Amino acid sequence: MPVNTVRLPGFGVAWVTLCVGFVLHVVDEALTDILAVYNPTVLALRAQMRWLPLPTFSFRPWLAGIVMVNLGLLLLSPYAFRGARWMRPLAYGFAGIMILNAVGHVLGTIAGQTVASVRFSRPMSGFYSSPFLLGAAIYLLSRLRRTKEADARAV
Repeated sequence: MPVNTVRLPGFGVAWVTLCVGFVLHVVDEALTDILAVYNPTVLALRAQMRWLPLPTFSFRPWLAGIVMVNLGLLLLSPYAFRGARWMRPLAYGFAGIMILNAVGHVLGTIAGQTVASVRFSRPMSGFYSSPFLLGAAIYLLSRLRRTKEADARAV
């Protein structure tokens, strides 16, 4: 086995599952007009915190960018299946961000707003795919934890 890889059963499957969850989430957001909530939220946050470097988007650039991110993550799948060690920190980060994303959509739905000035009808855009996204992220974290010992023994 190459030096920087170790057999991590299930890591590749968990990685692809979260990638698919992210794709489904983007489709959900695109079909339910996420930018109608995101852009006003960013503007309201920037009015309060001028240092916050959050961009606003029009639909096509947002969609093109998010599709590129999804493709990039999916292209990393062979490395996850091979157990490339450098994928572990990336996987932890990816799962963490997707957990925050999913929880944010659920909490936004419960609150009916993102910030005081940005209210929307419930459910929030992206809400329907959030449970799958959350489950896939937790699954990836669980596979990372279970494979931690195998990775440590291979060192």
